[in-house]
Amino acid sequence: MSFEPPLPPFNASDPHATFLNSTCLDLLLIELVPLAHRLSHQLAEAPNDALRAGVVDDEEDEVREAVFYRLEMLGYRVGYGLVERFSRDRPRMNDTLDVIKFVCKDLWTIVFRKQIDNLKTNHRGVYVLTDNSFRPFSRMSAETGGNAVARAQPFLWFPCGIVRGALANMGVNASVQAETTELPSATFKIETLTKPVV
Repeated sequence: MSFEPPLPPFNASDPHATFLNSTCLDLLLIELVPLAHRLSHQLAEAPNDALRAGVVDDEEDEVREAVFYRLEMLGYRVGYGLVERFSRDRPRMNDTLDVIKFVCKDLWTIVFRKQIDNLKTNHRGVYVLTDNSFRPFSRMSAETGGNAVARAQPFLWFPCGIVRGALANMGVNASVQAETTELPSATFKIETLTKPVV
């Protein structure tokens, strides 16, 4: 899967070459969050959940957590698979910083067609990746009243999963959190964990 024009060994007649239209990926990223919301609401309203009919606030939190989990796990599988495919010709990276640089340069270019704008670390296992023009946010309209930032937050869960899956495939066990303070920028915080990946 590549956004670049095919190189000489790969062409349209090569049965092993796969290409993805970038517009299809953009539309998929746009539709993932509403799909996860619909699925979580349908599962929450299942007939066997009649015992919890009076608990509305807890149900909203559970639906929100279900949406987060679904999107993050989808991203995890995508990131894990992308790294499996695109890092197979590279030597194994032993240093965590090299793995993070791979994510910032190569993986981000594969998925979002640009590199991360800024990488900061405290050299103690915390890395902050900043993308000043995060591609999924570039087409979002900003509402007056400041509700756009809150509504954009779920669109960061899938990319968090992509980063976490990519790191897991390269042997780095980490937690990934993302936030945005203004559109279209996004900040991803990666904290490496000491336990090995299972």
